Amino acid sequence: MSSIISPDARESKNTLFSVLSSHRRRYVLYACNQADGETTLSDVAEQVAAWEYDKPIGEITSTERKRVYTSIQQHHLSKLEDAGLITVDGDRLSPTAKATNLDVYLEVVPEETVPWSVYYLGLSLLGSAVLGFSYLDWLPDGISVGVVTAVLLAAYLISSLVHLNQSERVSLGGLDDEPEFADSDDDTA
Repeated sequence: MSSIISPDARESKNTLFSVLSSHRRRYVLYACNQADGETTLSDVAEQVAAWEYDKPIGEITSTERKRVYTSIQQHHLSKLEDAGLITVDGDRLSPTAKATNLDVYLEVVPEETVPWSVYYLGLSLLGSAVLGFSYLDWLPDGISVGVVTAVLLAAYLISSLVHLNQSERVSLGGLDDEPEFADSDDDTA
């Protein structure tokens, strides 16, 4: 049983991913969602500048704030609005229902970490290697298959709990701290 994605649905996803490819647009969405309703472009620009310059809001210079404000106003708001993620009314911004339901698209993997899929693959390969060593009788006498199985199951359990915790913290609109989105584009304009 295969599911066929309609061309319209595929185009909609492509548009969404294109819009979310910019870290600044993701920051704008996050700031709008954190506002729990309507906020101002000024407040969003100030918060985005704080995240980008890694400073508290009170330490952002007027030049830094203006640079981010101008970029958001001239380049990013229209893309977010066209994608149906925010509504813009003058200086007022509001996230749409679509924006508050983006968690599935935004599991973010920081640059310094290994993606969970690769981590679990490595854990599986390690388990397979140990099982192979056991089958070939290459394990030291003091290590039984039961001990190895228990250690691997514990590793999977702990890994799964950490993964679950990180997934819950990273969901858009669910972070208590600033977001740390990483991407390869330099789209700050």
